[in-house]
Amino acid sequence: METVLLTSLWGFAGSLEEAITRARRHGFDGLEANLRHPALAALPLPEVAARLADAGLALVVELVSGGDYVPDLARTPEQHLWELAEQLEGCAALDPLQVTLITGSDSWPWERQQAFFWRALALVESSGLPVSVETHRSRSLSDPWRIGRWLEAFPSLRLTADLSHWCVATERLMTPDLEPILAIAARVDHIHARVGHAQGPQVSHPFAPEHAQALAAHRACWELFAADQRRRGRARLTLTPEFGPDGYLPTLPFTDQPVADLLAVNTAMAAWLRKLFPGDGPA
Repeated sequence: METVLLTSLWGFAGSLEEAITRARRHGFDGLEANLRHPALAALPLPEVAARLADAGLALVVELVSGGDYVPDLARTPEQHLWELAEQLEGCAALDPLQVTLITGSDSWPWERQQAFFWRALALVESSGLPVSVETHRSRSLSDPWRIGRWLEAFPSLRLTADLSHWCVATERLMTPDLEPILAIAARVDHIHARVGHAQGPQVSHPFAPEHAQALAAHRACWELFAADQRRRGRARLTLTPEFGPDGYLPTLPFTDQPVADLLAVNTAMAAWLRKLFPGDGPA
């Protein structure tokens, strides 16, 4: 199984060419970016795909419904579905390795969730794209203790595992002995490799000794997911070190200066992950 490490364009303000240069310089195998990121939106999507192919880089596309990463509570399921359909149609031209979908709202009752997801997954199936839904807080899959209900109701549901969100939602570290982690292992197709903790979605630095327990917990879960993917015969293990800005990265009081350099953190995490999951070479 080949290991593919993506660099996230979350917080990156440069062009596509600058993103490509940065990814190659720091040893990444591709990019993960929101379909609406300026680096992608500045060019026709087929040209984006061509430039990435020329550079030998893969692409994971992120689709977000509901207006932004935290959904607008006024957006109806029908509006989410319209956004999803539009974006699925658009990203087909990119020929992505994987598509991560951030959708739904944790504010909806179960009946509304069910009706929405039947229609959303029908759109996903008709697109023919490899789509997985992220375990993102404020979204439909924000509650790990209810994930079994989702898996039972929707056999075709595939997941992007971002366990840092569940750490915050439950105020505890996620570990591979917990029922939700065991339940999702066979459904995880993509991993956001950010280390969270019981009080937040992102530690100050994953290799700081004070965060060793959090890193170990995430590592054990990621190893479980990777082992299940290998058992299933998947060709690639895709991971995105996704330490980011926007309140995720702690800052110093009064100056608001970040306590760590995000590119350095994500690059160090990528190198650590490559040693953890060396892979068997390209499929």
